[in-house]
Amino acid sequence: MIFEDLPTTPRSEELLDKAFSRAARAGRAKSGVDAQQSMLQTSSNVLSDNLENVVTAWPDFDEVDPFYRELADAVVGVDEARTHLSEVAWASRKTKSLGREYIGRLPRDDAEAARKLRKQAFARMGSVMDEIEGDLQFLNEARDDLKTFPDVRPDEPAIVVAGYPNVGKSSFVNDVTSARNEIAQYPFTTKAVRVGHVTRDHVRYQLVDTPGLLDRPAEERNAIESQAVSALTHLADAVLFVVDASATCGYPLDAQLALRDDVRATFDEDVGFLTVCNKSDLSTDVNADVYMSVETGENVESVLDAAVDATGYEPELPIRD
Repeated sequence: MIFEDLPTTPRSEELLDKAFSRAARAGRAKSGVDAQQSMLQTSSNVLSDNLENVVTAWPDFDEVDPFYRELADAVVGVDEARTHLSEVAWASRKTKSLGREYIGRLPRDDAEAARKLRKQAFARMGSVMDEIEGDLQFLNEARDDLKTFPDVRPDEPAIVVAGYPNVGKSSFVNDVTSARNEIAQYPFTTKAVRVGHVTRDHVRYQLVDTPGLLDRPAEERNAIESQAVSALTHLADAVLFVVDASATCGYPLDAQLALRDDVRATFDEDVGFLTVCNKSDLSTDVNADVYMSVETGENVESVLDAAVDATGYEPELPIRD
């Protein structure tokens, strides 16, 4: 997952302590003006290089897969993240230029004057770091949020499982995959997102169970949830909409079918869409594409096969000369 390797963003105070302690060691190795120049060079390099590393650790959002880009936009705001990264990049350049400026101003034979200039430079570097404290804090909190995204692979076919709560979505995903061990928390909801995998003909398919996102009408979703749903539209090759004709889930069948139509309209027409009647041992009183009972195991594998077929995924085969 593209955000999982983002390093912890250091605080301004941490970077200043690191820069000035290294500068002190560098200064002790020399004397007079040379010591002050060495301290300036070291502190400037440490701050500038570490700040540059903060910026370059982040991916270019224009090159991020649309699925992850929209999730990132929903959680932290891509434009806001870019603004904070721009401020950190400015601080990297500024601390570098301050080092050069004050090294150029050092007298050749007045150690005391050089020491005063070095202290001025340190104060100005400290002011620069104070200016970006909030930027560094934002980026570190954003990093913590983005690292919690589920590991969904945009290059692998994906089946999104939707429907009202208690219709059997999670039970189905758990039954046919190893999703119990692949649960991630979205930062904007306390509900888990399950991503399970199943292999057919040497192709790995992802089953994405999205409680809290596709289990209620669009008008009831908040702005962040709606954007997360938008992200799913970039991911899905097929949608498996599960209904409970017996209504033992606690929701009437007409409400379930209305939600189905709402979800169907969310995805492009080229995305495969199947209506699946679960709890068929209790009722089949609905027009569905396939019927199953996760409780009894009836037709569960057939539903999975139908979902795989609905993706229309055809792996590229190697061409031999």
